Amino acid sequence: MASSEVGPNTGDKDESADRLFVRRAAVTTALIAVALAVVGMGGSNASQDVQLAQQQVSDQWAFYQSKVMREHLYRIEKQHLEDDLLEKRGSLSPEALSHKEALLDHMRKEEERYTAEKKEIELVARGHEQSRDLNQRKHPHFQFGAVLLQIAIVLAAMAILTHARPVFYAALGAAALGALLGANGFWLFFRVPFLGH
Repeated sequence: MASSEVGPNTGDKDESADRLFVRRAAVTTALIAVALAVVGMGGSNASQDVQLAQQQVSDQWAFYQSKVMREHLYRIEKQHLEDDLLEKRGSLSPEALSHKEALLDHMRKEEERYTAEKKEIELVARGHEQSRDLNQRKHPHFQFGAVLLQIAIVLAAMAILTHARPVFYAALGAAALGALLGANGFWLFFRVPFLGH
């Protein structure tokens, strides 16, 4: 007749397997927390970079507008002088004519200077816009990655408390997806349709 007795070591093996599971789950949870910290830092930096770039964009376009206004003022003054010279050229003394022509030349040079400066400012503003837009594309990846990593930590904690391996596997899945989205926030390897841009 076969014995139905459970061996004396069976309970010890189950306890040992549970302790090993809990240890591994705890270490994994700590690693997920580290990933969460890195992804959270990336999201915070992206958010700050968006704000900084937007401020720089606003500053550059305000500077651009001031150059445009100055350019227009010199253009209007130049046109008045040109009209004045057309009307009065014959009646002006040589000194007055020389003075008006020198003034007209100065107005032309100033208009050209402001036109050139305006173009340089526009390039800088466009560069800040590109930086802002890039960080705006990155930010949602960090946000969703962080949420998934937080969910993974909660699931892992539940798995440790209940010794439920399926819950732990769900935690690993959430952590993997969160880490992938976080990495994509840093490098934008692929486009995620529901995250926009």
